[in-house]
Amino acid sequence: MGDRLKGKVAVVTGSGRGIGRAHAMALADEGASVVVNDIGVERDGSGGTRAPADEAVAQIRENGGEAVASYDDISDYEAAGNLIRTATDNFGRLDILVNNAGTFQYRLFHQLTEQEWDGLMNVHLFGTFNTCHHAVKVMMEQRYGRIINTASSQWRNPEGRGNYGAAKGAIVSLTWGLAFELRNHNITVNAIAPMAATRSFGDDTYRNMLADAGLDRKKNPAEQGDNRAGPEFVSPLVVWLASERAAGVNGIVFRAGSGKIGRYSHPTEVRTLYREAGNGEPWTLDELDELLPSTVLMGETRAPFIP
Repeated sequence: MGDRLKGKVAVVTGSGRGIGRAHAMALADEGASVVVNDIGVERDGSGGTRAPADEAVAQIRENGGEAVASYDDISDYEAAGNLIRTATDNFGRLDILVNNAGTFQYRLFHQLTEQEWDGLMNVHLFGTFNTCHHAVKVMMEQRYGRIINTASSQWRNPEGRGNYGAAKGAIVSLTWGLAFELRNHNITVNAIAPMAATRSFGDDTYRNMLADAGLDRKKNPAEQGDNRAGPEFVSPLVVWLASERAAGVNGIVFRAGSGKIGRYSHPTEVRTLYREAGNGEPWTLDELDELLPSTVLMGETRAPFIP
């Protein structure tokens, strides 16, 4: 075991299985005491069992680490508060929060029900808000904290799961907002877009859904999941962001997995058509007809990621 996180306390949501479990193990291996939070649902949010959280805790303890289980549903604000109290009650503080929990459905936008939309938002977006809202109060009092949220490549490149992409895009924006607000409290807030072989990529349902709708982008199978490396290739970056070596890293969205670590740029205007508003009239439609295609659009009529 290492000691980069010795004496630190971490909460990892959705850490009974998959990527979250790899995060919990990696944090514990570097000396952190870990609260393993998982309600044990299926990937679509159905069901529920305590077994995944209990098994992860048992494995951490077998490896010589410290861990306790939490079965709190982070989509509920009060339950998320109880999760944070589990950390402070058992270990006296909270240094690291990794928001990993999530669900998803294989649905195109027009196929979604209101319940499915709300259910996904409740876990991904509201769950991240709920845990952060409780955790930052503890971290601000300590004047120390590391928050690592989970985004997705579908935030910037939607591929047929609009609700999932929307939730992850909101999490990116929340990450930037918190990084700005909390920077004077010695709290950093970053996000990762993980890439790993998990149960989310165990069958062809997603690809078949896109193909049936005429939306298949015919990506390389390695980019679609079957040949991805395991979750353990994502977790080293999470541990690094939680460590003192990353004390000056704040408000960054990373891509991580399968041997790759990347950084996303912040959205920015790439082309501008401008004239002084105070000394003229609004653009006319005729002017936009003439000027937009050759200036702001530069001949492009749709986003680069739309084939």
